[in-house]
Amino acid sequence: MSTRILSARDLAQIAIFAALIAALGLPGALSIGAIAVPITFQTLGVMLAGAVLGARKGFFAVLLFLVLTLAGLPLLSGGRGGLAAFTISPSAGYLYGWLLGVVVIGYLTGRLLPRYRLWKALGATALGGIVAVYLLGIPVLALNLGLPLWVAAANNVAFLPGDILKVVITVLVARQVHRAYPGLIALPVKRRAATVPAALDNTAAAGAE
Repeated sequence: MSTRILSARDLAQIAIFAALIAALGLPGALSIGAIAVPITFQTLGVMLAGAVLGARKGFFAVLLFLVLTLAGLPLLSGGRGGLAAFTISPSAGYLYGWLLGVVVIGYLTGRLLPRYRLWKALGATALGGIVAVYLLGIPVLALNLGLPLWVAAANNVAFLPGDILKVVITVLVARQVHRAYPGLIALPVKRRAATVPAALDNTAAAGAE
């Protein structure tokens, strides 16, 4: 992630997305199957933070939300919060997975811009929003509930349809946002340098017509 100092605009975007993640917990949660891991809309907020803000700002947005939750604010779905949510809760690992997932989504999205092709974006968002989150969530779930790893993994199959839907929604929203507000995610220097001549060529071609 970049070491550039965060501007006031960056801080505002981080705060807005932290608030969005919190707000998506208001509808509550639905538990499916024998495990006590709730299905919530908050994962959608995490995916959106990465896809819209990028790895750096998205990470800080999720981190801000988690720090407030750790401090005791009942921001998780169902009004949960405090240290227990990050230690003994069956869903504790998924919270850590959010931090990994938002970085993966943000990093890969930055590599896809400015074009943001649909199928590549779906793959990038699924890799961060599902694979990366499950990578940390499933082992901690197995540990906290005393389950074999394969049993914990099998129980996560119930979450896949909802998570895939969240991936699709994220990509469709992010695609429109990046069209309307290009520059939300800073491009790598080499990519930025290559984009400018292409834009000038397109402008010149349009003027010659």
